[in-house]
Amino acid sequence: MVRKHIFVKGKVQGVSFRFHTHKKAITLNIRGWVRNLANGCVEVLAQGEKENMDSFIDWLHEGPPQARVDQLDIQDTNDELVTPGFRIREDGSVE
Repeated sequence: MVRKHIFVKGKVQGVSFRFHTHKKAITLNIRGWVRNLANGCVEVLAQGEKENMDSFIDWLHEGPPQARVDQLDIQDTNDELVTPGFRIREDGSVE
């Protein structure tokens, strides 16, 4: 199982990035969450099998058609995800 903490930078808010990220994560059996940050980035905490995570990260480099992804900051994490599925978190929510 691979766990990643990802920050997506670029034109990633106001373009349904969270919705499309949620949809892609469900398709790839990725657990975790996605949320907008006040600085204009999108934050993702994701967990899944290596092959699925590789596909998910490849998709995050592109994002949905309306988005422009300039950079991904990807960090390995040991944070255990206890919630099932993948969800969209509201801005400022606390896990």
